[in-house]
Amino acid sequence: MNQPLAYVHPGAKIAKNVVIEPFTTIHNNVEIGEGTWIGSNVTIMEGARIGKNVSIFPGAVISAVPQDKKFEDEDTITEIGDNTTIRECVTINRGTSDKMKTKVGKNCWIMAYCHIAHDCIVGDNCVFSNNSTLAGHIVVGDYAVLAGMAAVQQFCSIGRHAFITGGSLVRKDVPPFVKAGREPLSYVGINSVGLRRRGFDTDKIREIQNIYRILYQKNYNNSQAVSIIEAEMEATPERDEILQFIKDSQRGIMKGYFSN
Repeated sequence: MNQPLAYVHPGAKIAKNVVIEPFTTIHNNVEIGEGTWIGSNVTIMEGARIGKNVSIFPGAVISAVPQDKKFEDEDTITEIGDNTTIRECVTINRGTSDKMKTKVGKNCWIMAYCHIAHDCIVGDNCVFSNNSTLAGHIVVGDYAVLAGMAAVQQFCSIGRHAFITGGSLVRKDVPPFVKAGREPLSYVGINSVGLRRRGFDTDKIREIQNIYRILYQKNYNNSQAVSIIEAEMEATPERDEILQFIKDSQRGIMKGYFSN
């Protein structure tokens, strides 16, 4: 589209029905898919790959160079999936030589003032409430929810369907299907409300709950709990996903419920 009050670099690849509001700047080496709306005063920098039907609100900066002193201007990208909404003043940095990209999946809702740093991989259908912050190299599974002002330390992983309460400081990996809260961050139950909303039935929710009772409420260490879960719990996709997450954890998983 011809936007006399916006700057679009001639090298940018913009689908025909993209709407670009005034005072927005789109740099070279940018691709934007059909049906996307870009509000006023947005800056989209080199390496952005934005999907279809994305909404980007005023003040957002997409694909700026990483805030990483080791970055040496590698040819990296930022991917934004279809149907994702990025609200006001969100910042998403492009990747470094670690993963060569930062990625936000499809159908995500990234609320105002969130920051997603370099080399983060965010799954589909995630919700980040206002001022949530991801440091670099973080992996977030599908349907994860970060409530307002949650801050996640670099190299952490957050499992699918996890819910992290507002103001939380995430220093360890958060397994799938759980609610995490308190300080230090701890297991406070499974995300039963979110799971019901997404079609998990009562028996499946009970199965997940029983797995986490063994892991977090029986005074076993992680190795003991994993062995018991493998021996006593029927193999299901959810059981195996939880076990694999624990085995793959590099930072270690968050602790169990703290009473004080």
